[in-house]
Amino acid sequence: MKFCSRCMYPSMAATPLTFDDKGVCSGCRVAGQKKVIDWKGRFQMLKKLTDEYRAKNNYDILIPVSGGKDSYYQAHIASKELGLKVLLVTYHGNNYLPEGEYNLARMRELFDCDHIVVKPGVDVLIKMNRIGFKLQGDMNWHNHCGIFTVPIQEAVRHKVPLMMWGEHGFMDMGGMYSYSDFVEFTAKTRLEHGLRGYDWHDFTDEGLEKLGRSELKEGLRPKDLLWAQYPPDEEIASVGVRGIYLSNYLDWDGTKNAELVTKLYGWRAAQQPFERTYRSFSNLDDMHENGIHDYLKFVKFGYGRASDHASKDIRAGVMTREKGIEMVRKYDHVKPRRDLERWLKYVNMTEEEFDAICDTFRDPRAWRIEGGQWVKDDIWGGSSAYGPVHLKCPQRAKFMREENYGRTKK
Repeated sequence: MKFCSRCMYPSMAATPLTFDDKGVCSGCRVAGQKKVIDWKGRFQMLKKLTDEYRAKNNYDILIPVSGGKDSYYQAHIASKELGLKVLLVTYHGNNYLPEGEYNLARMRELFDCDHIVVKPGVDVLIKMNRIGFKLQGDMNWHNHCGIFTVPIQEAVRHKVPLMMWGEHGFMDMGGMYSYSDFVEFTAKTRLEHGLRGYDWHDFTDEGLEKLGRSELKEGLRPKDLLWAQYPPDEEIASVGVRGIYLSNYLDWDGTKNAELVTKLYGWRAAQQPFERTYRSFSNLDDMHENGIHDYLKFVKFGYGRASDHASKDIRAGVMTREKGIEMVRKYDHVKPRRDLERWLKYVNMTEEEFDAICDTFRDPRAWRIEGGQWVKDDIWGGSSAYGPVHLKCPQRAKFMREENYGRTKK
């Protein structure tokens, strides 16, 4: 496995990236563009753009928010710096941390905004957790779907043409686009990047039948998933809905966002450390995001949230690559006991069943089997074993290698 010579990302990252002749990934190259951009000029562009959408008798702008540090920063810029009439919209997936609930509940008052919060039924969400995990190795798929659907539904319903997102994940992490592209939100972004090619109908009994996965049926019907249904093109076009990313207009830095909103608004980070990363100010809207959800990424691709966070901090110039490797070595492989036990109880599943299903999503580009153990290459050199194999024998063939790799301790 090849790793970026500047950050922590492997060549087969979940957000696709490429390497130049110096071994630097596309994510690092695009992040480097930020140093030469005229950010004062970009902010003037933002002011001009938003001025065109000021409404006489309606909201000026809609902001999708989770209540996180970046949500506060977006609301601060829109309401305090630009003086816009803001509509906040939240998809609530039922697993907020207490600090996340506290932050979310205060936004309506702090920013003097109307705030729509959509909370699907808990039984439906539990079923979505189970189906998503078994179908594509992502129990948190419902969150991606809700976050990238509910705000567009509300924009159409309330006839608010301008939405403002924070950062574009695939651009920020993998460098999929340039800052010169001024990329905006699209239905293609939602389906291919956010939802990985699946849509709400794939989770109904009828959809699972069509996918040839009838054993996963949970009794979900289209009317159970109204919150997940993307508006038709003609309805979006009739309002003229567009979604801009604030990171194209301001020098976006998650760490600085957290510092600013903590100082101005008393925003709270997680009080209890996460098991799989060193940061405490990210993903407070879902207690499993930094736990089980991220552990599944390690199972699939061989890296985790500590790699994501260290890469961001290296690009921002607040962490060395050596310190990043130290964080990856400490956190990326951890099986989150506290989070796993909570989630298994939530969905009524045994750990044996969980481990067996996890192994079916391992990627042979990252993983190989040696001596009954899962083994992968490490960013600090050599390779290490990361636990026993739970796959059935017929499924193991593609992971068997003849090469004899030297291992180091993780």
